[in-house]
Order: sequence, then structure tokens, then C-alpha cells
Amino acid sequence: MTLPSHETHIPRRTLLGSIGAAAGAALFAGEARAADPAGAVLDRTSSIRITRLTPHICRDRVYVKIDTNHGISGWGEIKGVVPTVAAALASSMFEMLDGQNPTRIEHLWQVLYRAERNQRGGAFMLHTIAGIDMALWDITGQLWGVPVYRLLGGPLREKIRVYPTDKAIKVGSGPQPQSGNPDQIERMVQSVRNAREKVGPDGTVMFDAHSAVPPAMLIQFAAAIEPYNLLFLEEPAVPGNIEVFKRLKQQIRIPLAAGERDRTIWGILPYLAEKVLDIVQPDCGYTGGISQMRKIATLAEAYMTPIAPHCTQSYLGMTASFHVAASVPLFLIHEAYDDELLGTIVKPHWKRTDDGHVTLPEGTGLCVDVNETALAKVAADPNYKYRWRGPKLDADGGVVDY
Repeated sequence: MTLPSHETHIPRRTLLGSIGAAAGAALFAGEARAADPAGAVLDRTSSIRITRLTPHICRDRVYVKIDTNHGISGWGEIKGVVPTVAAALASSMFEMLDGQNPTRIEHLWQVLYRAERNQRGGAFMLHTIAGIDMALWDITGQLWGVPVYRLLGGPLREKIRVYPTDKAIKVGSGPQPQSGNPDQIERMVQSVRNAREKVGPDGTVMFDAHSAVPPAMLIQFAAAIEPYNLLFLEEPAVPGNIEVFKRLKQQIRIPLAAGERDRTIWGILPYLAEKVLDIVQPDCGYTGGISQMRKIATLAEAYMTPIAPHCTQSYLGMTASFHVAASVPLFLIHEAYDDELLGTIVKPHWKRTDDGHVTLPEGTGLCVDVNETALAKVAADPNYKYRWRGPKLDADGGVVDY
């Protein structure tokens, strides 16, 4: 059986001429790309551009709003930085964002991070970048009509486990003296014992040392609480001295967790390479936003280490973190505290469930609504004054970590 021919007969001269013209056009385009490599990656399908950045100081944090020429606005949260400094830094960074396409999130993250070599990696800069990064993801999700976790590869779970709940609680300690006595250790042990009794044998107990329990005392304490089966012992030492973590890991049999103050993949890598952490605790608002938190989760995955995100932000930064938690494979549990006052400002589109989880965010972008009227009212409270959290003093008057 002979199939019908669908070939089109083109004169040889015409064909060769067309090939030559196409080759010339390709060569010209290649030369143009070589001359302007940045232009080759521009999103020519979109005319959306950043037009304004507005920082709103509200108590101990800053809410950042980024506007675009398409009428789409995104929100982010900056916490852990003196708010007047964060607001000024965010406003200054707008110089590098003005007129840019907000959907080029990774490009803009790198621009901000590498803009000043003497500030790169610093807490002030990264916390501020985090708020901007959240807002860019918020805009992009709204532009495409999907929640952010869809842009991160889609959900890997149907709900997100959180604490504190009736069956999952964390207790902790303030600064302890270098010369800790048995009665001081016993007080910490009793707090763990009480927590275990409260949640029962099928519940979850965690302990936060806040980097404030001296290593020798922590080793004694950890041995005493082994029978209570903790999920993890958080912040066992002050960040930055990997040798202390190695010494603690050798002598403590409870899983160790840390990472809230170890920003970016470069801050987390030494802990994983030296095998001193069992759980990584990135904070979306501290480590550089959604973009960097996702990279940390992937890095930890390579070491078979789950994440248990740290989070003391309002529903805005918390929801940004939920999007990452929804989209990565090795996830353990997420810190999620309610704040009645700030809850009047940010309305999230997720709900708490009776079994100790939250539902996946619903809507587009970050899936939150910001009430700017309520924001202005809370921000204008004349009775609130920002105060530094430290220093903390030992019994003898010495300054201690916390």
C-alpha cells in the first residue's frame, strides 16, 4: 500500500536562498545576544514593572508593599531588625528595583544580595531582602493566578504540621550561668517532664536552649531528659563556632536542631558537612525570603536532613514560609504562633485543623489580605516604643548570650 505524498516541491534556488537568509538572521541574532547577554533573558512577554516600594513601620517590624504598573501589589515582612533601619534600607534598595520586572525574582535577589560587598550576608541586609523577596513572589503568584507553592513545583503534602498545639509543645530556657548547679538543671528537666505529661506519650515535646545554656550544663541536662523522648533540642550553642556543635553532637543523643540565625545556604552548609545537626530550622524572614529558604531545604535534602522552620513573624511572613513547607519533601514541623493584634492587619487564607495542622494557603500569590487601615492604626499607637531586647546579665553582672 502506497501512502499519499504530502511533500511540497520548492525550487532549489528558492530553498538555498531561504536557508542562506535564515543563517544570516541567526548569525546576526547570535552576535546581538553576545553583545547584550542580559537582553537575551528579558521576559518580553510581560510589560509588568516595579513602580514603587513603601515600607510601613509597625511596632517591631516593617511591612513592605511593592506596587507595579499593572495594578498588582505584593507584600512582605521584615523582622529582627531595628524597624527604622529596615525601613530606610528597604527604601534605599528600591533604587535597584525601580523599573524592573518583578517576576525575575532570582535575578533581583542576586542583584540585592551582591550590591554591596561589605554588607553581603549581614543580618540587616538579608532580613530586608527577605521582605522584598516575599513581595516579589506575591506579585508573581497573583500575575499567574496561582498560590506561590504552585510556582515552587506544586504541593508535596495536603496539610502542614505546626506547633504549638494540644499535642505538640516547645519549652525552653533563658540564660543559664556557667557554674550551673543541680537545682538549676532540675528546673529545666521539670519543664520537660511537665510538657511530656501534658501531651501524653503520643504527643511531641521540643526544648529550646536559645543558645543560652553553657555546653557543660547542656550535656548534663540532655542526659537527664533522654527518657522523655524529645523531638529535638533547639539552638544548643551560639551560631558560628562549629567546634562547639561537634563536641555537643558527640555527647548528646537527642536530635539537635538549629539554623534560625544561620542565614543562606552558605551559613547552613558547614553544619550539614560536619554532620552536627539532625534538623535544620531556616527562618523565611531571616535567611533571605522564600527564594533562599527553598534552596536551604534542597541543600538539607541532599544530606537527608528535614527542615522544621523557625517562625516568629505575623501571618504574612508565616504564610510565606508555609508555601515553602508545602513544596519540599523533607519537612518535619513548623513553628506558628497566633498574634491577636497583628492578626487584625493580615488575614491569611488558610485554617488550623483539629489534628495539629494548617491547610494549604488558598488564593493567589501569598494568599493573604493586608488591611492597610488596620495597619496604619496599629502603627500609630502612641504607647508603643521599640526597645532593644538585650543585654542579658548573669547573676554576677556579666553579659551573657540569649
